[in-house]
Amino acid sequence: ITEIGCMAHARRKFFELHANHKSQIAEQALEYFGALYAVERDVAQLEPDRRGEVRQQRAGPIADALHEWMFTQRKRVSEGSAIAKALDYSLKRWEALTRYLIDGHVPIDNNWLENQIRPWAISRSNGLFAGSLRAGQRAAA
Repeated sequence: ITEIGCMAHARRKFFELHANHKSQIAEQALEYFGALYAVERDVAQLEPDRRGEVRQQRAGPIADALHEWMFTQRKRVSEGSAIAKALDYSLKRWEALTRYLIDGHVPIDNNWLENQIRPWAISRSNGLFAGSLRAGQRAAA
């Protein structure tokens, strides 16, 4: 089984840096991510084979430019900085993050799935704090 990345997770790290610290590097990264998601909006209704073709034609060059840009920025930033961590996250997972470009069946991110399982995940973690065995059994029922 090959790993599939979540572009939204990579994007979120830069979004938080920009929102909290007005990072110019993060802002530049967000422009690339925005361009990738713009292509994705355009291909959403296409059949998977056609979606894959268009992604390769249009999003492929954007992803290549983003990867090159990230690699260059990583050389410039301090080790251990927040921006270095955001860049490292994406660079280490690059193959998985861009797998969607070659397979039209693969989504750019897993946001839809995460939203579907969120109620169960929240309920499960809330159950850890029931207070007693009896309260936990009542909550489970």
